[in-house]
Amino acid sequence: MPSSLDALLACLLAGFLAWLCVPLTDRLARRVGAIDAPNERSLHEAPTPSLGGLAILAGAVVSALVFLPWDGETRAILGGALIIATVGLLDDIYELGAAPKILGQTAAVVVPVAAGVTVESFTFPFLGALDPGSVELFSLPWGGSVDLGQLGTVVAIVAVINVINLIDGVDGLAAGVCLISGLALAVIALSLDRNAAGVLAALTAGAAGGFLRHGFPPARTFMGDTGSNLLGYLLGVVAVQGALKTNAVVALFLPLIILAVPILDTSFVVAKRLKHRRPIYRADRWHFHHRMTNIGFSQRRTLAYLYGWTLVMAALALALRFVPYSDDHGHFDVFWTAVIAAFGLLALAASIYLVDVLEILKLRRVRLRQVMGVARVPAPVAEEVDRAVERELETGTFPAIDPETGEFEAVPHNRPES
Repeated sequence: MPSSLDALLACLLAGFLAWLCVPLTDRLARRVGAIDAPNERSLHEAPTPSLGGLAILAGAVVSALVFLPWDGETRAILGGALIIATVGLLDDIYELGAAPKILGQTAAVVVPVAAGVTVESFTFPFLGALDPGSVELFSLPWGGSVDLGQLGTVVAIVAVINVINLIDGVDGLAAGVCLISGLALAVIALSLDRNAAGVLAALTAGAAGGFLRHGFPPARTFMGDTGSNLLGYLLGVVAVQGALKTNAVVALFLPLIILAVPILDTSFVVAKRLKHRRPIYRADRWHFHHRMTNIGFSQRRTLAYLYGWTLVMAALALALRFVPYSDDHGHFDVFWTAVIAAFGLLALAASIYLVDVLEILKLRRVRLRQVMGVARVPAPVAEEVDRAVERELETGTFPAIDPETGEFEAVPHNRPES
């Protein structure tokens, strides 16, 4: 069985190999034309190679071959990793549509799920033990059947793949979030005696960190869908193997807390698209990193805030795992429960600040200064600025920059002339 030392070494080896392979993937990207050219949604200014995900794949696969047991689950996980990376590679070169990508992601996830990487049972608060693996849904023509646990696992891992893919919109964001999340999941998995999952989480974090050395802004290369799909796939598998397959009540929520930032970002964007009756797969500028850029944040400042938020959520998950606030029989220690409450309040405050106060109030102040400074008009009433801010936040459309002055257009208002 792998040990904690194996997890550490796997992390270091994956990171070193990913870092070492990035220059090779850059040359390959230029040869095959996998270059990400700037567009209206981009935050980069120069054409950039986008096959850095192959370096992440190399680091992860080699490290897994060295440190994971060579059993059926490992072979299936690596087989799925090769499939998901291939789907991402094709998308980076040929720009696949939404349907082929989802089908490819599903095919990749089915491989480890069929080999046993599935949630057969778990414990839910107030409901007790649930056993989705015992609910057969349908039989397969070639033999065997599909149960509710397997279907739910496929849906969950595909969802994680896409939430990681969708946050990969600013240099270093997806890699940094996966580095933090992978390390937190590794610690939790190892503490639950899920050592193989702990090693897998550690090497995932290492591969993301090795790439981050090249992908931190200003990035010299992008991981592309090859990398973001692969990292999401590996984190999803780790969440199932390392936490959800245990009987610990809190284990159900730990991966959700650790991955809260990309989950909230994707949920927010999908809700906006549904509200405005736009296809949920159509790209826009409603992601957290886009909205931070729209209010004047640099890429590094955006990363600092989102990394910090991810760290706070990871700290909450680790506190829930290790702080002895309960004896698992309904008896709570007052002091340690207060410690957990403090962690929870910190996470809640960080979330409210970044989602609401930071964005809305800062944008309101920026727009008020622009109206008064650029247009030289009488100061508008607060309600006019609020309406303009609300319109921008709702639609995701922001005033254009005047190429001569470098300023935003003034916010229009209807105050009558005196």
